[in-house]
Amino acid sequence: MNTSIENPPVAERQEFCRPPWFAVRVKSNFEKKVATGLRNKGLEEFLPLYQSRRRLSDRYKTVDLPLFPGYLFCRLDLDHRLPLLTTVGFLYIVSVGNKPVPVDEDEIAAVQYVVRSGVPAMPWPSLAVGQRVRLESGPLCNSSRNAGSNLRIRHASPARSLGRGGA
Repeated sequence: MNTSIENPPVAERQEFCRPPWFAVRVKSNFEKKVATGLRNKGLEEFLPLYQSRRRLSDRYKTVDLPLFPGYLFCRLDLDHRLPLLTTVGFLYIVSVGNKPVPVDEDEIAAVQYVVRSGVPAMPWPSLAVGQRVRLESGPLCNSSRNAGSNLRIRHASPARSLGRGGA
């Protein structure tokens, strides 16, 4: 019997049922612990890492560091978020107002591609209040502003705001 409607492969059907990705803010230096905790609770997490060579007192060591310090990504059904909320080191889901905002699937795929490709990737330094920025897309495209004047910087690195540099 021939039918004109074909069933999509199982992988495609599951893709439609998967919850969206959300950016999750975690305590400093807790990224790996939170990622492991979420994985152990059955949640899908994504913690992009990069390798950095650090000098210890007597030698150099290569360590894996978060590409987005203080953040990781988690697939989450907002109606079942209790496992995330009770994870040690969790702070909050990135939101606009009180509404958590999902991260576009293509953005996550792009970051995953870069991480898997082996191309060197490092975090971009955070913005400091008063730093000049140029907006390249959106309603204020091609305009320049001082960070913190018309743009709200919710947090900046304490070391930067004290003029000490650092990340």
